[in-house]
Order: sequence, then structure tokens, then C-alpha cells
Amino acid sequence: MRALRKLGPEVGFELVDIPIPEVGPDEVLIEVRATSICGTDVHIYEWNQWAADHVSPPITVGHELTGVVVDRGANVKEPVIGQLVSAESHVICNTCAWCRTGQGHLCPNTQILGVHRDGAYADYVVVPAQNAWPDPPEMPLSVASLQENFGNSVHTATTPSVAGRKVLVTGTGPVGVMAIAVAKALGARAVYATDISDYRLGLAERMGADAVFNPLRDDVAAGVAEATLGEGVDVLLEMSGAPSALEAGFGALKPGGEAALLGLTAQKFPFDIDDNIIFKGATVHGIVGRRLWQTWYEMRGLIRSGAVDLEPVITHRFALADYEKAFKLMQSGECGKVVMFPDPAHADGPLS
Repeated sequence: MRALRKLGPEVGFELVDIPIPEVGPDEVLIEVRATSICGTDVHIYEWNQWAADHVSPPITVGHELTGVVVDRGANVKEPVIGQLVSAESHVICNTCAWCRTGQGHLCPNTQILGVHRDGAYADYVVVPAQNAWPDPPEMPLSVASLQENFGNSVHTATTPSVAGRKVLVTGTGPVGVMAIAVAKALGARAVYATDISDYRLGLAERMGADAVFNPLRDDVAAGVAEATLGEGVDVLLEMSGAPSALEAGFGALKPGGEAALLGLTAQKFPFDIDDNIIFKGATVHGIVGRRLWQTWYEMRGLIRSGAVDLEPVITHRFALADYEKAFKLMQSGECGKVVMFPDPAHADGPLS
């Protein structure tokens, strides 16, 4: 089969032929129909410091997918052969203290698809049966493929209370704009957004942002102060990992506010904990993955009820063979969610 792999500690990927993976007794083999690109995948493509610290090549990359179960191990009763499924990318041990107390997303033994074990940018991928999330057959493949990433948005936006509160989202890549939609669906009083890409700020407005700011030309502090009558925001959802966004976000956060941090930083940087957190009395939440399986049920409800429409987030589709173009587009910031199809015949919209 074809697989997009990180072969060594350098920039880029290679599309190579490798054997179809064998299925263990508690696993399923999925024929990948669609697989979307995450910011983590861009980190690995660029081979920045975060990737160098967390990834050991060679490995097949990618962790967001939907596909059809084509084989399963002897112990597997669900899902059935032919079932359309998405996948939770965090493979947990089920035996540690965190797994046993309902905090599997914090399992210290976690292996992530495309980071610690072979992932989804391939014709086939193997995952534990418990990680396969059944999808309705009528769900568009592009939407199904990005549910794992949507789960990051849902986890981030549901950790602090957002109902009736003023929310700032820093970073309006795909996960950021999905968080805007979630915050609005959950009753946020107002949602503001920042990014250095006007394209993505436009997408943020389409997903419900009440005001947007580009720090390359706008005074974010003044803009947020004006929009909030000088109070600042109650909640910060930080999605970019950019030092400047963190500083601006905490600067806009009112005393006693809450911050949920999802964005991964490319490298270490100085940060004023005293003024940004301690003297502000701020509550800070680190967000990792999705609550297993609470977040999946929450996002299922948001999608099926129509409270959140993910279709506008999907802006480009590519054949997997055109991965270089897909990743260059992601790096440009001139896109929303980018979805790749191992078999172009499965594309649910025009291919770029």
C-alpha cells in the first residue's frame, strides 16, 4: 500500500510503498477514505523543535481520518466489517491510574497515531477497535475525517464556562474557527478573534465571530477594550501557540478570567507569569486531546443537532498524491481545513 512517511529528521515527507499492516486480536483494519491535515502534521512536516522532541522516524504520519472497516481481530465484535468509522488518535493503556479514573486523555502511556505509531496518511491504517468511532453512512467524508480535530475545539471551548461570557479566540486556523462556532452554540455573549491571516479572519466571521483583529495592523488591546467596554474578556481560548498571541490573549483577559490553552509552541520563550496569571488571579487550563469519550458524544450532539455546521471550515480537497501542494497551502494560511483522499474517486467535492 501507499503511505506518506517521515523517513528521517528533515523537512518534508515521502510517499512510499509499504506492506498493509497486520491486524491484532483487538484491532481493526480501516481502508482510509479521507484524511485531514492538522497543525501537528505541519509541525512534523517542517521538522521544528517540537517534532524533533516527540517524533522518531521512520513513521507514517497523519491522525485525522475516516474510512471503512475491512478486517478485524478475533476479539472484536464492534465495529462490523463495512462500517464507516472515524478514529480517536490517542491510543491509551486502559490500566494506569488516569485511565481507571476516567481521564484517559491524560494517560502517560498514550501513543498517538502519526506521532508514536503509524498513522492515517495511507491506503490503510490499523487502530484498536475501541478507538473506532462509528459514523452515520450519510455523513460527508470530509466532515467525518475532521471530527478528531473538532474534538480539540469542543474540549477547549467546554473546559471553561462560556455561556453568557465574552470569549477571545487567538488563532483562527481550522481548530480556532471551529472553537468559535462551539462557543457561539454554547451561548457565549460575544466571541472575538485574532490572527495574522485575513483569509482566516474572514472564515472566523463566517463561523460566528462578532469582531476580528489582525495584530499586524490592528491594536488588539484597544480593540478588545472598546468591544468589552474596558472590562476585557472573561475567557481566552488560545489556539495558535504563538508567543505574541499568548501575550495579547492574556493581556486582554480580565482579572479572575479563565484561559484554555491548546496551541503548541514551536520553541520555548519567555512569558510573564506574574502579571499574566498570578496577579490577575487567572485560571489556566492545559488542553490535550479529547476527553475519552465524553468529548466525542458532545461533538456528535453538536453536529447532529445542527448547532455547529462544519462544512464552511472545509475549504480545499486534494488527492493524497498531491500532498506537497496540500501542505504548502496549509503553511500559507490561505485555507481552512484541508482534506486529502487516498483514492480521488472518494472525494466529496472538487479536488484542488
